[in-house]
Amino acid sequence: MLIYTLRRLASLTVSLIVASFVIFAVIEVIPGDPASFMLGVNARPDTLAALRAELGLDQSLPVRYFAWVSGMLTGDFGISYTYKTPVAGMVADRIWVSLPLAIYALILSTAIAFPAGIYAASRRGGVGDTAVMGATQLGVAIPNFWFAMILVLIFAINLRWFSAGGFAGWDKGLFAGLWSLTLPAIALALPQAAILARVMRSSLLDMLGEDFMRTARAKGLTRRQALWRHAVRNAMIPVLTILGLQFSFLLAGGIVIEQVFFLPGLGRLIFQSISARDLIVVESVVMLLVFLVIVVNFLVDLTYAWVDPRLRRRT
Repeated sequence: MLIYTLRRLASLTVSLIVASFVIFAVIEVIPGDPASFMLGVNARPDTLAALRAELGLDQSLPVRYFAWVSGMLTGDFGISYTYKTPVAGMVADRIWVSLPLAIYALILSTAIAFPAGIYAASRRGGVGDTAVMGATQLGVAIPNFWFAMILVLIFAINLRWFSAGGFAGWDKGLFAGLWSLTLPAIALALPQAAILARVMRSSLLDMLGEDFMRTARAKGLTRRQALWRHAVRNAMIPVLTILGLQFSFLLAGGIVIEQVFFLPGLGRLIFQSISARDLIVVESVVMLLVFLVIVVNFLVDLTYAWVDPRLRRRT
């Protein structure tokens, strides 16, 4: 297990280095100059040059890249061009909205998908299976922002159970914060639950046809006992893959939902920073999200080895 973990750590490190190169290169080649954007088209050349020097934009790309990377390694994400405040502080304020939202949505997605997928697989070809698959097809086809608008219309405008947008803040209490994130989490979770339920059903059906399941039944286990003791665990490998990908999407892909619900999260911060040409904020936040995504995938790899020890012996 130690060798397996070390190899995965080496892969994680290489992925982070490559990602930092790509992110810096892509952001830096975007047309436009942040200093010109901040001062306007009629800015004097000497004033523009002074601002570029103050922001460090007059340095060469390699110098700026290594300064950015070394700063992130020490927790210094730089100073926002627009707000003149440390980027680390801005990220710290926003991540406590985006991260709980992603975790909340993942929990809801898993809580919906696992029972639905197992139920459908255990009743293959029946009415229950058809109903679940029909519902998941609908969930896959409808985008999450449409779910978000429907939820706002029903539960915020008509029933007035929830706020139509905004975030109460964790200082108001855990319940108030989670209540503010409930509708956005549901809107994010429903399409992901549909995908996960279909994967869970398909993986379980593959396991139910394996020889070890027939052996378990021959030894006297009921269909239900064989399903829960043997099939579910062996079916978890592809499901864990989807869970890791879904968490990455929920964390980094909630920009639209945060805009719909006016949530002060990382997605909205990226959107605002792109509009303001605040490159240092965009680079740092995107790199942080990539780091979290890669770490989640690393944890998923370790979970693979825990679920299926054969993977440890192959590497």
